[in-house]
Amino acid sequence: MRIFAINPGSTSTKIALFEDDQKLFQKNVDHDANELKKFKEIADQLPFRMETILAEVEAAGIDLSQVDAWAARGGGLVGLVSGVYAINDIMLRDARACVTRHPNTLGVQIALELQKRYGGEMFCVNPPDVDELDDVERVTGFHEVFRQSKGHPLNQKENCIRYAASQGKKYEDMNLICCHIGGGVSVAAHRKGQLCCCNDALNGDGPMAPTRAGWVPATDVIRMSFSGQFTEKELIDRVMKHGGLVDHLGTADAREIVERINKGDKYAKLVYDAFIRQLAKAVGGCAAVLEGRVDAIIFTGGIAHDKYLVDELSRYVGWIAPISVQAGEFEMEALAAGAIRALKGEESVRQYTGVPVFQGFDYLKG
Repeated sequence: MRIFAINPGSTSTKIALFEDDQKLFQKNVDHDANELKKFKEIADQLPFRMETILAEVEAAGIDLSQVDAWAARGGGLVGLVSGVYAINDIMLRDARACVTRHPNTLGVQIALELQKRYGGEMFCVNPPDVDELDDVERVTGFHEVFRQSKGHPLNQKENCIRYAASQGKKYEDMNLICCHIGGGVSVAAHRKGQLCCCNDALNGDGPMAPTRAGWVPATDVIRMSFSGQFTEKELIDRVMKHGGLVDHLGTADAREIVERINKGDKYAKLVYDAFIRQLAKAVGGCAAVLEGRVDAIIFTGGIAHDKYLVDELSRYVGWIAPISVQAGEFEMEALAAGAIRALKGEESVRQYTGVPVFQGFDYLKG
């Protein structure tokens, strides 16, 4: 079985071709954050991302007509249970609406374009909208606003499964904290196989990221909203696409930032150190959720390749539990594996309904 995996990220487009569980080809194309700013809407990036994919495939001499299934990361969906989903019209409708204003919403749209050209089946595997939060995690200081689960469940769960296997155990038997540190950042507590606590990595909750603002004092944002200097879209984009490291330093590339630090850039060091401390505070919060019973802390994502970050973050949180550095990500492998399970009938394919798993707490109010 040949599976083509598609994973559009904040600042990259990742593609890979698998034959069963063997990876035949992978390409991670980095996009300059300033180049992406030229597109007014996320949907406007679709032709650009398609052109990128087809150019890389052609250069590699790959025949896409031999592909059995397209497996996309997806995004922009309502909260749903984990699993493998058929890409249907309702899913495409929600993805095109770009509710989250994140390029991962292009994943299922790219799969559709490729399927139209070459045939095959289409799947979405564990999109960022997987919602396994404890109900107590949802409550905020506004009765009409609830915290959402918007992280990196595809890579988070795959890394936790792999770590558990390395210890001769099952994911469902361990308490783990996983830090996905890439273009986006999510820090999550996994309690016995349930992703029970995670920051909303898209909507401004949690540590700042290379392209996202993260925690910002709410009243200051309100004042900015009424200052007349920004439109609603401009502020949302600043929170979700142009905030964080790129807002401070003009780049989302951690490698460039570390190089600047090594050359004596004191402001770059201050901002990067703040980024690391915010990650550490999020890990500490997850440890509290797990009541201190943490089997391991996993660092994953592209920025986990940076020794300075790993050393500094370990200094902050290493006393909590053993640390496993699993730099990079296994999202492409997880996408292919999900599609293969679906094609073989080893896992039932779910149908996306557009109805969220969480619909409020009105049923609790007397």
